[in-house]
This record gives sequence, C-alpha cells and structure tokens, in this order.
Amino acid sequence: MTDQIARPGKIIAIHLSYASRADQRGRRPAAPSYFFKPASSVGVSGGTVERPAGTELLAFEGEIALVIGTTARRVSLDEAWSHVGGVTASNDLGLYDLRANDKGSNVRSKGGDGYTPLGPQLIDARTVDPAALRVRAWVNGELRQDDTTAGLIFPLAQLVADLSQHFTLEPGDVILTGTPAGSSVIVPGDVVEIEVDAPDAAGAPTSGRLITTVTQGDVPFDAELGSLPAVDDLQRTEAWGSAEAAGLADGPSTGSGTQHGETPAKSGVAEPVEASPTLSPELRAKLLEAPTAGLSAQLRKRGHHSCFIDGVSANIPGAKIVGTAKTLRFVPFREDLFQSHGGGYNAQKRAFDAVDEGEIIVIEARGDATTGTLGDILALRARARGAAGVITDGGVRDFDAVAEIGLPVFSQGAHPSVLGRKHVPWDVDVTISCGGATVQPGDIIVGDGDGAIVIPPSLVEEVVDAALAQEIEDAWIAEQVAAGHPVDGLFPMNAEWRARYEAESPSTGSGTQL
Repeated sequence: MTDQIARPGKIIAIHLSYASRADQRGRRPAAPSYFFKPASSVGVSGGTVERPAGTELLAFEGEIALVIGTTARRVSLDEAWSHVGGVTASNDLGLYDLRANDKGSNVRSKGGDGYTPLGPQLIDARTVDPAALRVRAWVNGELRQDDTTAGLIFPLAQLVADLSQHFTLEPGDVILTGTPAGSSVIVPGDVVEIEVDAPDAAGAPTSGRLITTVTQGDVPFDAELGSLPAVDDLQRTEAWGSAEAAGLADGPSTGSGTQHGETPAKSGVAEPVEASPTLSPELRAKLLEAPTAGLSAQLRKRGHHSCFIDGVSANIPGAKIVGTAKTLRFVPFREDLFQSHGGGYNAQKRAFDAVDEGEIIVIEARGDATTGTLGDILALRARARGAAGVITDGGVRDFDAVAEIGLPVFSQGAHPSVLGRKHVPWDVDVTISCGGATVQPGDIIVGDGDGAIVIPPSLVEEVVDAALAQEIEDAWIAEQVAAGHPVDGLFPMNAEWRARYEAESPSTGSGTQL
C-alpha cells in the first residue's frame, strides 16, 4: 500500500456499471459507456467541494478508482489487470442541475473543481482480487452505500481492456468504475466519507476514509456566458436515487425542465392552475394604500362574500402585505404518505425555493394551529427570494426569529413542533383552502391589521379603485363628524349630504385621485 496518488493525465468514468444502480435507474446497458473528467477536478481527503449558488442537486457517488501502472494499448482481457498499479477510493461528485445541458458528456455536471476526490491511500492492485473489492459510503456518519465488485455488470478488467482499444492508457491515468445504489443528494454542511477495501485479502488492505465536506458557493452562473442550471422531476429522481427519496412518490415528470427556482407543479390530487401575471408597480401601490376593510366591502358589493382568510394575524405589528398567491398544500398526517412525501425535496421545500419576488406563499394547514408550518430557515429562503410574505392557517415555529428576519407572516400564532406531527407536504401551485377561503395560484392577497383577504385577479383593478374612492369619501365624512355633525344621514350619506359632498370634493367620480 502507498500514499502517493499523482495528478492523473486523464480521468475516465463509466456511466452505469453496478447492477443495483442500473436496476434503480430502470435501464441496464449492454456495453459500458464513458465520459471524461478534467484533471482539475481532482480533490484530496479532508478537502471541500462547493455546491454552486443557485443549484440544489449536488450528489455523491462512492466509487472504486483504478490507477494505471503501466502503459496499456489494445491489451487483452486476460492481461488487462496487470496494467493496473493501484486501487483507491473516489467520490464521483455530480451536479444534476447541469446534467441535461451536457446531454451525457457531463463536462460541467461532473467537471467542477474538487468533483473527483481520490485517496487517501493506494492499495497495490497485485495484492487483491478485482472481483472481491468493496466500496462503502457514509454521509454524516450514516452508511449510505455498501456493495462489492461481485455486483458489477462489467468486470474491472473489462473496462481497462475496452478503453485500451480506443486510446492509450498511460501511467497515472484514473478509471472511475461506477457507483452502486445508494448515491443521493448532499447539502452544505454534509460530510461524505468513501472507503474501498478488500476484506478477504491478506491484511484486509484499505484505502482509508476519503473525507469531503460540502460548502455553499455564493457566485451564480452568468446567463450571458452559457446555459443556466435547470432541474425537472426526472433529474430530482435520479439525483436522490428514487422518486420517494426526492419527495415525488407519484414518479417523475419528463418535461423539458425549468430554470432553477421555477419548480414544476407536482401531481398529487389536482392539476396545477396557471398563475396570473405579476402585479404592476402601479396596482401594487394602490393595493398598499387600500385597507382590507375597504377592499372586502367592495368585494361584498360585487357578490363576493367568501374572501376572508379567517383566524390569522401578523407576526409583525402593523405589517401590510400585498402580492400574488403561490400555494402550498398540506394534507393530514399519515405514516406511509409522510414516508413517501415528507422527506427529500418535498413540496414545502420546493414552494420556498421557487417563490418569486412579490409572491405570497399561502399554506393550507386545515386551520390546525398545533403544529408549525414553517420556521426560520424557510423564512430566510423566502426573504432571499423576494417573497412579499407568507400566510398560513397553521402555526409558525421559531416565531420570534421569523419576525426578526423581517418577513411578514400571517398565521394562527407560534408553535414549536416540526414537520411530521400533523401534516404531510403534498402539493404546490394548486387550488387550496386557507382559513376558510379558496385560494388559487395568482390570486391577489392583501393583509393588514384587520386580517387577510383574497381578491380574484379579474376584479382587482375595479375593486381597488372603488375602495380608494370610498376612502376619500370616508375621510370627508370623518371630517364632518369631527366638526360635530351627527352620523344619521351622513353615514351613509343621504341625498342632501351626497350633493354637498359632490360639490366640495374635487375627486368625486374618478375614484383614482388620491
């Protein structure tokens, strides 16, 4: 065994090679296929790997790495293993957000700096049976992968012989031999350990633990230079390892994908509703000016009596929120459904990762205040995305911390419990019920000290103009009451008072002069 691992001239990796991984993917190749990784992707044990800003699907892959010892060109299967100098552990890290862009070449998805940690020690290939090697991977101390080369579709020697048919393998070149089932997504702060050993060989030689810590990058990709990260449910499923692990129990959709931050709606029990256009600055300013009491009065005049999101109040006294609804639905807790939908990149996380500037996340929690429906981390994410606020007819954990973040949240109050006590995150961007009101994606939401209401987009211009006009009228009436006039006949105005108002008020009739 040696601790010397030189920088390779080239790194060749195989797409699928373990039966367990192929069965997980639902496709078993008839012959091996490969891609190259740059030498600049090599990392060492104890190093870090960065998840780039604006991405979500960085995945680890524990693998056996072969280091070529002597030049190999058109070698036979029988002699191929003799050209392998050493065996070690590798982590074939990949960023699934960029996977579709490269269409199998994996240039960007697998070529990032530090995406090929190797080591820490080399096992002498002459001392081990290539059919009796083991690879294991741990994330934060939990065993995630455990397989042996007996589970390979293509023996290790075959990979060497096959590649040597096409180009010369030189001393120091590295072949990454594929990963078994168990590869999944890792996030900043996770620590990944990979070990390759030969437990049945004399002395049970081992590579030692190859340790890599995930960090968060803060430099986004430049859209003017190339394609941006994009994900869809297929990439999520393959990155996490299964639809269930990704929180997609109904299976992946196979659409064209979305730019990161624009998450496709998930199938649960209803089809997604297309959201209306965002509010114009002018309309948003009018809604900020108009009180919910006045807006709800105008809705009532137009036959809309079910606009109230009942039972919620603001976490920040005096807060006013205006925005378009982005909906999130929780269903009552059930053990099997939480197992399939509660973990991984579930609907709750997708909603907060995809909320756009000026949107309000509206959460259906069935009016149950005895559990939290968001906490400080999700509030930070919504704030960073430019969300206008959150409305939930459930509770909020980390209540004081959420208020300190400055994100306006209307809820039934504080509750310390975490997800999984009463709710299963089920769906996003569908019609929901919140506080007794039906809310669709794109509905206009307004909240202030009097509560929160829902306005159909088709009525919002008419309703807000009428509400502002009424505010001017009410202000004039208040002046008359303050001057000593009785409210009888003044509030509401009879014909005499109406005539006087119209004569004195310059804004009468327009409803838009403020």
